[in-house]
Amino acid sequence: MKLSDFVVRQSILTDLKGATKDAAIRGMVESLAAVGSIKPLDQEGIIAAILKREELGSTGIGKGVAVPHTKHPSVDKLVATIALSRTGVEFASLDGDKVQILFLLVSPPDRPGDHLRALENISRHLRNDNFCNFLKQAQTPQAVIELLEEADNNQLG
Repeated sequence: MKLSDFVVRQSILTDLKGATKDAAIRGMVESLAAVGSIKPLDQEGIIAAILKREELGSTGIGKGVAVPHTKHPSVDKLVATIALSRTGVEFASLDGDKVQILFLLVSPPDRPGDHLRALENISRHLRNDNFCNFLKQAQTPQAVIELLEEADNNQLG
């Protein structure tokens, strides 16, 4: 499974507005709805499900990275987006730092294996300091897409 298999290219945000966890999650879900990857009527339910997941423990995993995610019956395949925040988002991260890189993942409830594989894939790449540093410097969605393709092809060492 590759990042480019489930990241919705048209929904990538390279200058996320919003300094709070709620605002960041809302902006990312809205970007998926704006390009038709989720239905506008399902936005609030997906946002609520992600925030409920966050109550169990922050998905801010440290080093300026967060991976908010949920399973939701309104999607029939994995969908994800990436957002970059220039000022950082207060995310109650494990290390207390603000988050600059956010991967948001929504998957169908009947495909838990895909959900876990996608999270593992995202996490593996986010442990690569080169990948994260290049991602933080990306100024355009196209630059992010090129990084995803390089990561998928194991070209980031």
